[in-house]
Amino acid sequence: MRLAGKIGIVTAAASGMGRAGALRFAQEGAAVAVVDLDAAAAEATAAAITAAGGQALALAGDLRDDGFARDIVRKTVARFGGLDFVWNHVGHPGPSTVEGVDMDDVALALDLNLRTVLVTTSEAIPHLRARGGGTSLLFTASTSGLVGSPNSPVYSMAKFGVVGFVKSLAKRLAPEGIRVNAICPGPIDTPMLRVFVKRPDQQTPAGMTVEDLVQRRASQVPFGRPGRPEEVANAALFLISDEASYVSGVALPVDGGATA
Repeated sequence: MRLAGKIGIVTAAASGMGRAGALRFAQEGAAVAVVDLDAAAAEATAAAITAAGGQALALAGDLRDDGFARDIVRKTVARFGGLDFVWNHVGHPGPSTVEGVDMDDVALALDLNLRTVLVTTSEAIPHLRARGGGTSLLFTASTSGLVGSPNSPVYSMAKFGVVGFVKSLAKRLAPEGIRVNAICPGPIDTPMLRVFVKRPDQQTPAGMTVEDLVQRRASQVPFGRPGRPEEVANAALFLISDEASYVSGVALPVDGGATA
């Protein structure tokens, strides 16, 4: 198994890409802390892992609370005895406008996309360092962190920040054998995609349903379909695993060729 004996954390792990990743990592032998705001969904994901013979810990709370963002690391280490990887997957789409923008919405987006991952990462680094190499930090950015997004400028701003943080941290931590990478999904068939397409400025064609809007968005991808959460999870697995032992500072698009 590709993650045998590894211990990791996945945030926003109760649905979509995060859930797919937590399940995939456990399938490959990792003990996984499943972190989410939704306690029942986090418990359900952890239960699915244990039912399949894996090891999991459900941790529910708001990562905007710095204490909780640090505690997920402490509790994982206390439960499983160490830490080998963290997938900072939590995020928020933010407002779709700039003119007249609600700054509370901006603050929420920046907190969830940037502040929380900084706090969790700062707590995780000493534990990753203690493993003596072969450890990994993974961040979810977006194709909107590689190219500008006219419909999500605040989200794009935040995800460009994630990519910059990843590249800087990759250089900083390389001498200690800690790899740092980002995964940059395009449109993936998850609840978050439906949040994006339901925005008022996206619904110009009259009478279109949410699923119509999803398909319209997917039609802009060369593959002509949205990605599946499992496809992102597989890419994340590679970046976390020892198979990517010489890969650091990468922002990997998983987007059906959209940014090609």
